[in-house]
Amino acid sequence: MNLPNKLTLLRVLLIPFFLLFMYLEFKFSFLIALVIFSAASITDALDGKIARKRGLVTNFGKFLDPLADKVLVIAALTVFVEMKEVNVGAIPIIIIIAREFMVSGLRLLAADSGIVVAAGIWGKLKTAFTMVTIIAIIFWLSLCYDFSFGFPCAFKDAVNDIVVPVLIWISTALTIISGAVYLKGYWHLIDSDK
Repeated sequence: MNLPNKLTLLRVLLIPFFLLFMYLEFKFSFLIALVIFSAASITDALDGKIARKRGLVTNFGKFLDPLADKVLVIAALTVFVEMKEVNVGAIPIIIIIAREFMVSGLRLLAADSGIVVAAGIWGKLKTAFTMVTIIAIIFWLSLCYDFSFGFPCAFKDAVNDIVVPVLIWISTALTIISGAVYLKGYWHLIDSDK
């Protein structure tokens, strides 16, 4: 197994540990989850670059890399939905998951036609912004609960009820835009007569 595939596999293996520390309630659990998620995000940035630069692109990598990205992001966002510490509703998460299913379906149709659907600029921007948003939210949780900074209640409420939802909705908007770009670009593959 080559290095990019090992990095992708590492990202998959880090997901259960990330979830474990998000759910455990002890000092520095959010900080550890932050480190794990950040490490997983770094592997996402590295594996594709290394694979293309060294000519190590494989079918295994083409399959597992986007799957690992989706599971990592969806795992984090889903955990946020059930946490009382931040105000993240289910609706943006449902939109994000629906977009991922749609793009995966388009990629399958494209593969049947011998077309490889590469990640476009909107998809990359969506992924980068969403991962940075997740890192920022976990960092905020770590500041509040691992280090017990004495933030005024009004400030904490403003971050939890305004800043966090705005970041999530920006991620959702980028998700919708990137999904629409993919749909427009590969609409010809969706033929109701076939």
